[in-house]
Amino acid sequence: MTEPIRSSDGNRQPPPSRRTVLRGAAAVTLATAATTAATTGTASAAGAGSHPAVVDHPGAQWLPADPANYRTARRPRSHPVDHVIIHVTQEHFDDAVAVFQDPGRRTSAHYLVRSADGHIGQCVRERDIAWHAGDPSYDNRSIGITHEGWVNSSAWFTEEMYASSAALTAAVCARHAIPLDRTHILGHHEVSSATHTDPGANWDWDHFLELARKVRADTTAVKRRPITTGR
Repeated sequence: MTEPIRSSDGNRQPPPSRRTVLRGAAAVTLATAATTAATTGTASAAGAGSHPAVVDHPGAQWLPADPANYRTARRPRSHPVDHVIIHVTQEHFDDAVAVFQDPGRRTSAHYLVRSADGHIGQCVRERDIAWHAGDPSYDNRSIGITHEGWVNSSAWFTEEMYASSAALTAAVCARHAIPLDRTHILGHHEVSSATHTDPGANWDWDHFLELARKVRADTTAVKRRPITTGR
């Protein structure tokens, strides 16, 4: 995010409502995500029209940022989209939404992922330019995905969060033909001239990308599955 979000309780970091679970628990989430992506594809984005409550990612909740916190555009026609940037809020989910809806904060992200259950909120349409990277050249050409939690506590990075964010990232990359690799999927700290450290050393990049690639492989397999008819 482009500026620190400070908690109203003095930056205290209470534990998330659900702790990190066994990594195998992501299997159902990933299978569901792959099936959803295969059956809905890009129809949500392509058929959204001008109705602001229609999200780009199936299943996301529309939690719109204030128009003062992003720039309207017509991407990818106005700007190519070739990066995803991963953030951590340093704040609770609802409080991060409130920040994005405060016109004085001048910051936003396209998506916000909740720690406890992986619930996704969409705050800015993918065609528009969220102010999340702190560098206009990156903002113009990227999708910002931020995650509820604090960088110095791995407990916030639950398996539900990883699975949901990985499925979201895989779908975003499919929509915009972005390679699923660390050259195109960056941490906020990797943006040039960045002053932030998120997502931090506790973010498991290997696991996150492994899950995202599994979603892509499963989605491809579902799309290629032959259609059978009864006799």
